[in-house]
Amino acid sequence: MSDINIVAIEDDDVTLEIIKNILEEALGAFVFTFSRSEQALEFLVKQTPDTLQLIISDQNMPVYNGLTLLKMCHAVNLNIPFILLTADVSRDMVVEAMQVGVDDYIAKPIVKDCLVAKVKDALKLS
Repeated sequence: MSDINIVAIEDDDVTLEIIKNILEEALGAFVFTFSRSEQALEFLVKQTPDTLQLIISDQNMPVYNGLTLLKMCHAVNLNIPFILLTADVSRDMVVEAMQVGVDDYIAKPIVKDCLVAKVKDALKLS
């Protein structure tokens, strides 16, 4: 298994597969994928910083949005880098995301080089 374990949460299956393929190819990461936020939460609350290094989550999803997932991770002391995916890059959304503890955000549609650069930065990889 890879030394880099990432969770990607995105309710659009095509976008989720793109994220998985990019990160596996570019970083050799193992990417756990979830298209349903409630299943992702069940997985996340069982993780530690030793078993998981990064969470990438869409903001707008049924059941739990990205910021709610981040708050729930913090509640169980899973304090690892968190990148938010969003089509809404309004100033208010960005300010709220940073206040909650999002490390970075990526505007949709996803651009491969941007995704890889932001993940490397979040993981402090060169």
